[in-house]
Amino acid sequence: MMTVDVSEAGQEIEKLLALHPKGFDLSLDRITRLLDRLGNPQDRLPPVVHVAGTNGKGSVTAFSRAILEAAGLSVHVHTSPHLVNWHERYRLGRKGGRGELVSDPVLADAIRRVADANAGEKITVFEILTAVTFVLFSEHPADVVIIEVGLGGRFDATNVISSPAVSVIMPISLDHQAYLGDRVELIAAEKAGIMKRGRPVVIGHQEEDGARSVLVSIAERLGCPLSVYGQDFMAHEEYGRLIYQDEDGLADLPLPRLPGRHQYANSAAAIRAVKAAGFSPTDMEIEKGLTSVEWPGRLQRLTDGRLAAIAPKGAEIWVDGGHNPGAGQVIAETMANLEDRDPRPLFLIIGMINTKDPVGYFNAFKGLAEHVFTVPIRGSDAGIDAVALADDAASAGFKTSPASSVSEALTEIGDIFATGQQVPRILIGGSLYLVGDVLADNGTVPA
Repeated sequence: MMTVDVSEAGQEIEKLLALHPKGFDLSLDRITRLLDRLGNPQDRLPPVVHVAGTNGKGSVTAFSRAILEAAGLSVHVHTSPHLVNWHERYRLGRKGGRGELVSDPVLADAIRRVADANAGEKITVFEILTAVTFVLFSEHPADVVIIEVGLGGRFDATNVISSPAVSVIMPISLDHQAYLGDRVELIAAEKAGIMKRGRPVVIGHQEEDGARSVLVSIAERLGCPLSVYGQDFMAHEEYGRLIYQDEDGLADLPLPRLPGRHQYANSAAAIRAVKAAGFSPTDMEIEKGLTSVEWPGRLQRLTDGRLAAIAPKGAEIWVDGGHNPGAGQVIAETMANLEDRDPRPLFLIIGMINTKDPVGYFNAFKGLAEHVFTVPIRGSDAGIDAVALADDAASAGFKTSPASSVSEALTEIGDIFATGQQVPRILIGGSLYLVGDVLADNGTVPA
């Protein structure tokens, strides 16, 4: 099933895509020039929480937003990429309540104004859409802004914020090596580019000591007030509760609504970031944030919808857009924890794009998954062919089957379990593009 974006904003973006190159061009010259023509809206924002990292950016953004909104604050949020609709990248805060995705007429108008200001000069579409972020967020009042980095940090188009309330660096692993380098230390140095002299920095849980050392060294050189996970703040589970600790003491909180043990550290980074940015949420407000948080397409459970109806009755279906080996490890850990509590055969339905490391991703699921179905990605022209991806899964030691679509893979899984065997657990993932297609086809579009 193919979805077509008929929104006014979507049509404006299609015009831009026809005029300007796709992808990233890591430099700040073009975005700086464009923002100057627009009156530098990035300098007229409320306090900014700026978030970078290989994995966990979206989760810490979602937790931070939920905690701040629970405190009654209005929160603008910029994320990328979107899953189904471009509007998902721009959430406008609402005082005393949950923010809402920007309306189509407002977004279309902002895109036209930014494109007019650019006057046809060389630029990427991502840079134009980032400028749209600053225009929208400067024109609509709010108490705080959360901005997620698109790629890297130092030369990302969002990195024109001169004085963030806090810069947050989440877990770093290998990804986008062609742009950022082939060692975690190099990638860490690029992501540390969002740190600004004398401004607070929060470093989330880092599996790689080399990445942590680079981040700490740069923050100290810049004289940044620094909070490091495992040293200045931390969190762990105890008797089914989340115990968070920082210099203010201990907080006994409910476990986060988002599944997976990795969310303990992600939620802790959000709590610390909100505090470092100058806000003082109460334990009750933090509790409300942790239990109300939403983050579509990241270990999201599909319980109903058009695609879910194709799966075997009673099957447990999860979707997650994680697409690199580091993400594979935390997703696999969550699947293993689910297996411990409720043993079921695990099937993977995976699609990936050609800039990723499929074998590294699949290796995380060794000993967990029974069978890998590989599918093409409709939402990207960089998708790996399903047969080639099946070869990658086979080289990692899995029984594999290429399929023409997610629905075909679900049907095949249904045929396997037609005889009344134990119903399976199914993970659909490997790409945010694939997850976006799945949510659209399932009829469960993010709002």
